Amino acid sequence: MEKSPTRIHCDDKLLTKFQLFAELNHEELETLLTQSSTVCHPAGERILSAGESGHCMFVILRGTVSVTAQHEGRTVDLATLTAGDFFGEVSLVDDGPRSADVTATSDCEFLCITRMTLGILAGLQPGAAIHILAAIGRCLVARLRAGNQKYMDLILLGRQSS
Repeated sequence: MEKSPTRIHCDDKLLTKFQLFAELNHEELETLLTQSSTVCHPAGERILSAGESGHCMFVILRGTVSVTAQHEGRTVDLATLTAGDFFGEVSLVDDGPRSADVTATSDCEFLCITRMTLGILAGLQPGAAIHILAAIGRCLVARLRAGNQKYMDLILLGRQSS
């Protein structure tokens, strides 16, 4: 369950090291931060659960999370994410349910970016919104390519075992 958000004012040097914000200038970052909020979760706490509705994506400012999914009664580790990584963007893009569980493995702080945040950013700083959406798109494509490769590896492995 998500906690009450608070406003953030973060150092440009920190945020521009994150792939999602690498192409933003100071003014664009300030606009984004003005429209965003932060939330903290202690180690061991579930941040989001598969199946629930998603209203924001999370950018990890501090800490580490584990991304898992349930399959046939067992937990499957999908990824470990750290500062600069983000998650929850799929629900933000397609308005569908969350596709995985995410749990804090250390004390964490996140920047929460909602669809409304992106809409406001697009109106005030259209270039910044385009940069963020393009970075999200590149990440989604990279994940899709990696998933496709794993799928092909499994198919080829199955054919070799036959």
